Amino acid sequence: MTTTEATTPTRGPGDSFHVFDTTLRDGAQREGINLTVADKLTIARHLDEFGVGFIEGGWPGANPRDTEFFARARELDFKHAQLVAFGATRRPGGSAAEDPQVRALLESGAPVITLVAKSHDRHVELALRTTLDENLAMVRDTVSYLREQGRRVFVDCEHFFDGYRADAEYAKSVVRTAYEAGADVVILCDTNGGMLPAQVTAVVATVLADTGARLGIHAQDDTGCAVANTLAAVDAGATHVQCTANGYGERVGNANLFPVVAALEIKYGRRVLPEGALAEMTRISHAIAEVVNLTPSTHQPYVGVSAFAHKAGLHASAIKVDPDLYQHIDPERVGNTMRMLVSDMAGRASIELKGKELGVDLGGDRALVSRVVERVKERELAGYTYEAADASFELLLRTEVEGRARKYFRTESWRAIVEDRPDGTHANEATVKLWAKGERIVATAEGNGPVNALDRALRVALERFYPQLAKFELVDYKVRILEGKHGTESTTRVLIATTDGVREWNTVGVAPNVIAASWQALEDAITYGLLHAGVEPAE
Repeated sequence: MTTTEATTPTRGPGDSFHVFDTTLRDGAQREGINLTVADKLTIARHLDEFGVGFIEGGWPGANPRDTEFFARARELDFKHAQLVAFGATRRPGGSAAEDPQVRALLESGAPVITLVAKSHDRHVELALRTTLDENLAMVRDTVSYLREQGRRVFVDCEHFFDGYRADAEYAKSVVRTAYEAGADVVILCDTNGGMLPAQVTAVVATVLADTGARLGIHAQDDTGCAVANTLAAVDAGATHVQCTANGYGERVGNANLFPVVAALEIKYGRRVLPEGALAEMTRISHAIAEVVNLTPSTHQPYVGVSAFAHKAGLHASAIKVDPDLYQHIDPERVGNTMRMLVSDMAGRASIELKGKELGVDLGGDRALVSRVVERVKERELAGYTYEAADASFELLLRTEVEGRARKYFRTESWRAIVEDRPDGTHANEATVKLWAKGERIVATAEGNGPVNALDRALRVALERFYPQLAKFELVDYKVRILEGKHGTESTTRVLIATTDGVREWNTVGVAPNVIAASWQALEDAITYGLLHAGVEPAE
């Protein structure tokens, strides 16, 4: 255990502390996210598996998609979470019992309802266009009516912190009214995301003392402090945290569920998830990113692939002695892994640790390790990068260790042709001439681009010898013009990601043109894939 960790958690999960997820509502407001009902159901299952206590599914009655979600959500068999419907207080001058959107909340079947209420005096007068007293009546009537109907009620005090700054007494009166009407929790919302941790702590502590209400926190990330503000509220006595998976949300996002929960469990020693759930956090984070069709943030705390990645040689030397010297926790606690990055900053310790990670025995040979370090530095000076191309690095390492390159085929020549047709379409054709298992092969294929055509031609040529290639699929392709070069004379770096349906690997190629660089990366991809499929080299 490192010095920044807490001791054994003080209590198990339960109603004494709430982890409330609003990915399906607030998170879905992020630019670029457009969830189908099926997407929302899938995410809800992931969140329940992770062990959050409440899942806010959306606003029934506000749009057909959310209404359908709640209808279909009844088929979900939650193990840990309760489903929450979101809506507003009744309209000014009306009755909660007769308000159509309040009725839609009840018809959703959700056992818990979150009501958004105005707590900023200017928003009441300018947005709702009603009086401050009527706003309090709207909160009181709606909460008490829903409680009479057997629903548990949470109240989100929208723009609370800005409202508190403008008129603290009125903002607190909204909290007090909601709580006295029967709301289980009143959530203080930093809707504009402008607060800082010390400010949050001071306000939450004062409101808690002055109202006696059970308080929660909802923080937007406009100052980059949403996670810190959430934890600051907990420090001040809040027992309900609202977050979104991966910090998705409007503008720059919301408090990120995963670092908040990890901090509560590991740093605070507060059990907020079921036993063993924390170790699933990285997998759940990436699974949800896949559903929303956004690439997982590589540098996200705890769950990013770079969260426990070490590049500098000094760090690697220390980690070789004790990983805790440069890691605040054991990454396995959150389902992540430590990674050693190989670059021109690498020293012998980096190479030794990376070899161990890849399963390549360097045998304590200092001369060999020094030779690999120099080889890496030479290659990176030429434009290669091995930080993002573990497969290419492993092949380089094995070549140095074994004294020869692993070869499943030998290239005689290749060419790619792009034909520009009069109708504006293009035809892409590639021809490869290879030697494999003593036989010369010439193969031609077409593709939707010259690189795709080369990839297909390789497969046509080699699948007869290596049927394992049928499982290989190119899943990502990145091109970069290297710094310090100009125009069409630039050196190009290509990174390729390949999968066999079970694992994924990354390879790199560098050349004066994009096609030649792609060919290098494709060669490495096939060689690495066959190596790990247990195929013996042909030569």
